[in-house]
Amino acid sequence: MSDDVVVALDVGGTGMKCALVRPNGVAVRTERHPTDATRGPSAVVGTILDVAGGLAAKARADGLTPIALGIAVPGVVDEARGVAVWSANVGFRDVPLRDLAVTRLGLPTAIGHDVRVGGLAEARLGAGRGAGHVLFVAIGTGIAAAHVVDGTAAVGAHGAAGEIGHILVRPDGPRCGCGRPGCLEAIASAAAIGRRYAELAGETADAPVTAAEVAERAAAGEALANQVWQEAVEALADGLATGQALFDVATIVLGGGLAQAGDRLLIPLRAALHERMTFHREPQLVAAALGDEAGCLGAALLALDAVRVRELDAVRVRELQEKP
Repeated sequence: MSDDVVVALDVGGTGMKCALVRPNGVAVRTERHPTDATRGPSAVVGTILDVAGGLAAKARADGLTPIALGIAVPGVVDEARGVAVWSANVGFRDVPLRDLAVTRLGLPTAIGHDVRVGGLAEARLGAGRGAGHVLFVAIGTGIAAAHVVDGTAAVGAHGAAGEIGHILVRPDGPRCGCGRPGCLEAIASAAAIGRRYAELAGETADAPVTAAEVAERAAAGEALANQVWQEAVEALADGLATGQALFDVATIVLGGGLAQAGDRLLIPLRAALHERMTFHREPQLVAAALGDEAGCLGAALLALDAVRVRELDAVRVRELQEKP
C-alpha cells in the first residue's frame, strides 16, 4: 500500500473536521478542532494552518508522506484562484487561503466549497457511487447542492453554483436570509421547520423546537407537527423537481442534519417528487452514506485531482520540450 496521504480539513463555523486520507479514500487518522470563529478571520486562518501543519508532521512521524492539502470552507469559494471569497460563518472576505497554505506547508493545495466537496465524496465514494450524474443536496441550517458529473462538481462562473436553497418555491412565503421571500431554504431547511412550528404553536424562542423533534411529533400523530412537516416536504419536492428539470441526474443524494430523519423524510418526499414528474426521468432519491466524513474525504479528493492535473501538465511540458 502506498505511504502517500492527503491532509484534509473541513472547516465550519464551530469546529473543523480533519483527516489524513489515502488516495483510495480511506482515512488513516481523524481529528477534530474548534474553529472559534469569534476570534476573527485572521485567527481562524492561523488555526487552519497550524492544524494542517500539525497533521502533516504527524503523518511524517508515522512514516507517511503528505503529498497535498485539501481545505473545505463554507460560503463563496473561488476554487481556481484558491480564495475564500465570502463566508458569514467564519468571517472570511477574499482570503487567499491556498497561497497562504502553500507558503506555510509547501504542499500542493486545493480549496473547495464545503457542500461541493461533500457532494464529490458522496458521488465517488458514497451513496451516489457509479451513478455518473448526481445531485447532492445538504439540508441543515440552510440548503445547498452540488451537481456532480462523472466525478467532477460544477463550480459555476462565479464560484456560487448549487444554491438550490434560493430557488423560489413560495412567492408569498416567509422572507429568506438572502432578503427575498419564498426561497426553499426559508421553508424547508431544518432551521425553518423549527421556526415554523414555534410560530404556529405560539412557543417562545427560549424553548426552540428542532426539526428532528418536529419529525418525531409528526410520526407520533401530532396534527400541528404533521402540518409543518408536510409543508416542508412539499416545498422540498418542488425544489428537487426544479433541480431535476435543470440537471437530469440519475441520483439525488440527501445529506445534512435533516436527512437523519431517514424514512420519515425519504418516504413522503419520494412520493411527492414522483407526483411532480411528467416527461422528466425520475431520479433515485437516497440518503447520504458518508455522514460528517464527507467533507474531509471530498477535500482530499479535490486535492488529489489538483495534484494529478499538475502531473499531467508536467508530462505535457516535457513532451513538448523533447520534440525536435
